[in-house]
Amino acid sequence: MKRTIPAIILNSFFVVVCMSLFSCANIISPGGGPRDSIPPRLIGSIPKDSALNVSSSNIVLTFDEYIQLQSVNENLIVSPNPKSMPFVDYKLHNVTVKLKDSLEKNTTYAINFGNAIKDVNEGNLAKEFTYVFSTGKTIDSNQYKGYVLLAETGKTDSTLLVVLHNNTADSSIVKNIPRYITKLNSKGYFSFKYLPEGKFSVYVVPNDFSKKYDDSTKLFAFLNEPVLINKNTRTDTLYAYQEYKKKEIKSTGSSGNSNSRPGAKTNAEDKRLKYTVNLEGGQQDLLGSLQLSFNRPLKSWDSSKIVLLDTSFKPLIGYKLSLDTGKTKISLEFPWKEKTAYRVIVNKDAVVDTSGISLLKSDSAKFVSKREADYGSCRMRFTNIDLSKNPVLQLVIEGKIFESVALTGKEFVRKRFQPGEFEVRVLFDKNKNGIWDPGSFREKKQPEIVLYFSKKLIIRADRDTDQGFVF
Repeated sequence: MKRTIPAIILNSFFVVVCMSLFSCANIISPGGGPRDSIPPRLIGSIPKDSALNVSSSNIVLTFDEYIQLQSVNENLIVSPNPKSMPFVDYKLHNVTVKLKDSLEKNTTYAINFGNAIKDVNEGNLAKEFTYVFSTGKTIDSNQYKGYVLLAETGKTDSTLLVVLHNNTADSSIVKNIPRYITKLNSKGYFSFKYLPEGKFSVYVVPNDFSKKYDDSTKLFAFLNEPVLINKNTRTDTLYAYQEYKKKEIKSTGSSGNSNSRPGAKTNAEDKRLKYTVNLEGGQQDLLGSLQLSFNRPLKSWDSSKIVLLDTSFKPLIGYKLSLDTGKTKISLEFPWKEKTAYRVIVNKDAVVDTSGISLLKSDSAKFVSKREADYGSCRMRFTNIDLSKNPVLQLVIEGKIFESVALTGKEFVRKRFQPGEFEVRVLFDKNKNGIWDPGSFREKKQPEIVLYFSKKLIIRADRDTDQGFVF
């Protein structure tokens, strides 16, 4: 007799197999369908988001899709700032948070995950997702916003933190952990939310372990007076500075140059006094001086034995020689004529180093000055500039000041200008010394401020440049 399997058993078996297949497979969009670009969305939490009179330190957040966490320690900001960072974990749709500190009475707590939460399939970020609750009857809703700029350059540094202290004594930033912390975005903008009313001291510090001002070489900013946080809190701009720059430690060990020839003399063993000249392809810059750079400091030198001549060996007059403060560089200044040949002669006894060694022999260098067409002309117009603030124009190449000029009017004009691409900054020089000066927290002195323009000044050879800048 032939046996048959009842239909109900077959149907049940089919359902079990299908469920097994779907539970093991990754859920993906159908081929050719639109890519998921929606970030994870909170659909429930215990306690509820924005809940009042909360007493539990354990939090469960549930999202509408599978999620994962990344770089939690770097992203998570808890307000008020805890003594111990909470324990955070995730599984499937849920993120769990366990606060280790005891909850304070009548306090609004905000947990900002930054960019830590993302979905599993597409990696969409729940950017700046923030969960809020209160142990009291209300949620604090005051805000404080502003910007942080680097005082010396006018640029931004998004690695810095803005911190608030409810203890307004100056020693608080040195001894205590901050009450509230927030990060900067790429434009230097910061924003505190869910703040209580009250007075807070405001500081800017690096995002390091201490989050204190315990080193005067750190970037730091402060407001001279505490800010009053309420419904109408003002917006502030803080200027970060280093009171003292870190000194570079020069290595005294072997250079480890694998290309050194066996038996070759090192710099320490080479006792010869030598120099180089700053000519570019045998051409002299019409705007600068001819420079002789020596490999060791000079003990003495005789300016009469360094001579500038024309190509007929006729000595020229009107040039000026000077030795720099490091005693390694002699500059020869002269009103160079364009496209003209020159020769400089350095007699062997013109210079003597600190060991009493002079040049091995007399030497000469022949060169030609550049043409006028190798330079461009420049006109810069400054709209709404306040000349009473002693503005100083700074032209910058690769982070270094190429030229600095005190502005006495609303225009800067130069007929002969070195070609190049320059960043443009303006220093407001309080003490009129021509250079940027840092602040001092001890003296409650703010740093001098530099305004940075995103529009660059581009000078091309044999071209006129006319560019405006608005303050």
